[in-house]
Amino acid sequence: MTPDARERYENFHRDLAQHPADGPEDRYLTERCILFGAAGPPMLPEPYNNNYQIVQSPGYVTILVEMNHEVRVIPLDGRPHLPQNIRQWTGNSRGHWEGNTLVVDTTNFTFNNQSRFGVSYLDGMTDQNLHVVERFTRTGPDTILYQATINDPTVYTKPWTVEISMTKREDHLFEYACNEGNYGMFGILSGARADEKKAVEAARPK
Repeated sequence: MTPDARERYENFHRDLAQHPADGPEDRYLTERCILFGAAGPPMLPEPYNNNYQIVQSPGYVTILVEMNHEVRVIPLDGRPHLPQNIRQWTGNSRGHWEGNTLVVDTTNFTFNNQSRFGVSYLDGMTDQNLHVVERFTRTGPDTILYQATINDPTVYTKPWTVEISMTKREDHLFEYACNEGNYGMFGILSGARADEKKAVEAARPK
């Protein structure tokens, strides 16, 4: 990390340790069912549901993500990215072919100080300058080599790349319902309020 990013990271996590559940915005994106690392980009492994359905049609590639049932629709017609003031959790993707490799360029990410890299990487960090370039290369009838280069110059001192081998399978994808944000969030926040009440009562003179 850059020195400035390291300072921001440490300040955020110090504040979060003191105020872990003032509101839902203090919780992980995964707990809130907003974003999992498998959705990407970059598409990173989660503890489960690491399956995708990739559909190529005229002018588009669509990626259905089993985890949290995200769908990425990637235009291939050379259109420009959306204006910088329009931001999305999975960014704004544009694709093109370089030989047999599908290259997907993504910018315009919505961000907050919580990690967007999923359950396995909860201490990750990015900001508004995140730029991800993905490469999908078929290496055999049943395999795709996935590569993603993460460039965020105000967080990392240099770009870094992940590489994952994907293997074709015949099983169906199943709909994923994220109930943690629907039910667990109430328990997390109400439990925090109960702890605060206990702390006030314990501090009262006997």
